[in-house]
Amino acid sequence: MKRRDSLKALTISSLGVVGLNPQETLAERRELETSLPDDPIKVPGGRQKEEAIRDAKLMKEKFFTPQELATVTVLADIIIPADSKSGSASQAGVPAFIEFMMKDLPQWQTPMRGGLRWLDVESRKRFNKPFTGATKAQQIQLVDDIAYPGKAKPEMSQGVAFFSLMRNFTATGFYTSQMGIKDIGYMGNTPNQWEGVPADVLKQYGVSYDS
Repeated sequence: MKRRDSLKALTISSLGVVGLNPQETLAERRELETSLPDDPIKVPGGRQKEEAIRDAKLMKEKFFTPQELATVTVLADIIIPADSKSGSASQAGVPAFIEFMMKDLPQWQTPMRGGLRWLDVESRKRFNKPFTGATKAQQIQLVDDIAYPGKAKPEMSQGVAFFSLMRNFTATGFYTSQMGIKDIGYMGNTPNQWEGVPADVLKQYGVSYDS
């Protein structure tokens, strides 16, 4: 199974994709107007005004430093790169999603920030440069050492925990974005056009439509 397919399967099972509304994905919810709480607030369908006000307030705040956000972007695109079907994690807005989630769920701030720091320290040990300054091959080499918990060395345990966290946020962000919903192929409750029984089914049962 391809990495993207694995992530897709894990994310769908954890989110219960049958409950997603493609007209209002999590990605759209996090793209609220970045107005102040006292300004006019656009309230998406299915949301309470106080929720929209809180989201708008969080959107005004900043958690990641520019360097941290650059690292998050590189990692997200390593986890879900662009392919022939859809764009990469960063093209789907995943870094902004993770930024928002760090403020929405502050219990993840320390593990995330600590993991990013660990990654840079490890990169400097190996390559004398921060993770974003390493070559693509060097980045993949480091990621390979922490991406597979069953194969990772004990001294990589902090990196393994961080990468698992990063992978979960990346997959959730991507597969709840408009791009990710299209990648899954989920259509939701949309009207369709009946074109009759498929030809292969008719042939299987030896029947046909009258001319």
